[in-house]
Amino acid sequence: MHDAHSPSRPAVSRRSPGLSGRVRVPGDKSVSHRSLMLGGLAAGRTRIRGLLSGEDVVNTGRAMAAMGANLSREGDEWVIEGTGNGCLLEPEGPLDFGNAGTGCRLTMGLAGVYDFETSFTGDASLTKRPMGRIFDPLRQMGVQVEAAEGDRLPARLRGPEVANPITYRVPMPSAQVKSAVLLAGLNAPGITTVIEPVATRDHTERMLAGFGASLEVETDGKGVRTIRLEGQGRLSGQTIDVPADPSSAAFPIVAALVTPGSDIVVENVLMNPTRIGLITTLCEMGGDISLIEEREAGGETMADLRVRASDLRAVTVPPERAPSMIDEYPVLAVAAAFAEGETVMDGIGELRVKESDRLAAVAAGLALNGVDHTEGEAALAVRGRPGGKGVGNPDGKRVETHLDHRIAMAFLVMGAASEHPVQVDDISIIATSFPDFADLMNGLGTAIEPTQVPE
Repeated sequence: MHDAHSPSRPAVSRRSPGLSGRVRVPGDKSVSHRSLMLGGLAAGRTRIRGLLSGEDVVNTGRAMAAMGANLSREGDEWVIEGTGNGCLLEPEGPLDFGNAGTGCRLTMGLAGVYDFETSFTGDASLTKRPMGRIFDPLRQMGVQVEAAEGDRLPARLRGPEVANPITYRVPMPSAQVKSAVLLAGLNAPGITTVIEPVATRDHTERMLAGFGASLEVETDGKGVRTIRLEGQGRLSGQTIDVPADPSSAAFPIVAALVTPGSDIVVENVLMNPTRIGLITTLCEMGGDISLIEEREAGGETMADLRVRASDLRAVTVPPERAPSMIDEYPVLAVAAAFAEGETVMDGIGELRVKESDRLAAVAAGLALNGVDHTEGEAALAVRGRPGGKGVGNPDGKRVETHLDHRIAMAFLVMGAASEHPVQVDDISIIATSFPDFADLMNGLGTAIEPTQVPE
């Protein structure tokens, strides 16, 4: 937990002569959360390799254990004995999700419709985030919700005797809302239907099908997806190999592209089409990224990526690409800071309700480090400086990370190619998603190190 009492750990990142080597970033966060949840719910035994063991995912595991799943570790595998669909137990105390929006929102769907009471809480960042988008469909299914003002945490959910299956049209592109409704539908009789006007990451559908749920997905001519799930079916334990998280792979990838002389391989990266918007964008900018050994496992595609230093050119990122790279805009802004011309990112208002107001935090960090940019209500334009001349902060001023792991990592990547060092105010929060970030990056050749906090 990172609350006001944890000591912050500032750090500095300095220009690198070039990155080289092979690296495997942590397991995908989306797949990790869902594999613990469905493994905890399914009958029998689930084995998970490559699970991301960051705090966010561990909190999801704790929540499943509190509701009757049995979790243990055998070497580098997690082993789960699940309760069976429909057989979760009432937790004895509140479920604390720390910083994890995904774990919290999905578990609300999974457990909220049960005929018992569940309480949800989190850290200072999570309690500011909007939860009404989950509560609204759950209320339609018969769940009673008591929450803090503005439908925020802490919240208490009381499920009905029998949940109503609903047809729900998702009002904003959000995989978390879609997933919460589908997971709630597992414990409702009949067919739960989710209509998704804009496609978002589809790990929940893929994994539900893998565990044996009866589910069908149709996409019409306009790209609207309709997902139908038959509730109260049997789910059976599975063996899952979690691919590397593309959102975490983004950091070494961008670092290698912008740092002259770099040539690295990032292994086993998830290549799900709903998640690779950033890689598509970087290739459009002239980034030298090649796929080695594409392969399939557990319904997902993965590949090793070879990345070489490149002279990037600015692009305009189409707004409809936002859902496939919403978490990657901070590090894309860093890539844009070294590109020739003006990179325009539009349709990114969702960034204002992430772990922090990510759009404001990125703009402030760019300003502090001498990068010319314009911040709009739902847009960001970045005018780059090829070669990084003048980028960084010669006075040692620190980027405010606002307890946001992705802001911290993005600006540490900037320092690898900037003329002046780049400093951030806290790296302790990075443990939520990428516990060994600094060591892994330094192994490739970056120079990231802690700095002393002046007394």
